[in-house]
Amino acid sequence: MGQKKVLLCIDDERVGLRVRKLILEKNGYSVITAEDGEQGLELFKTQQVDAVVLDFFMPGQDGGEVAKQMKAMRPNVPIILLSAFYSLPEGATEGVDAFLTKGDSPEKLLRKISELLKVAP
Repeated sequence: MGQKKVLLCIDDERVGLRVRKLILEKNGYSVITAEDGEQGLELFKTQQVDAVVLDFFMPGQDGGEVAKQMKAMRPNVPIILLSAFYSLPEGATEGVDAFLTKGDSPEKLLRKISELLKVAP
């Protein structure tokens, strides 16, 4: 069996972050979590991650800003942006590979992650 894919999940909402981590781990992923963009960027710099699941609305830097910085460092790592809201500010999804709402089912998130990881080199 191949090595587990590592996902970095970043969300300032702790309960949602914990639930997402449990679902992803139950589905065979290894999950690293961060509670804000700054912590997420630090982990992204120091850990080998296969994909990022990133909340948009967070204190400090929003997910769009964090995604741009991550893409500048490692453009091949897919980033999925999550938000509780359907509409985001202009240009918010520019640096990301996919956008899902937090209301979407866990299956939809899992499907999107596996899609992106299969496509990524």
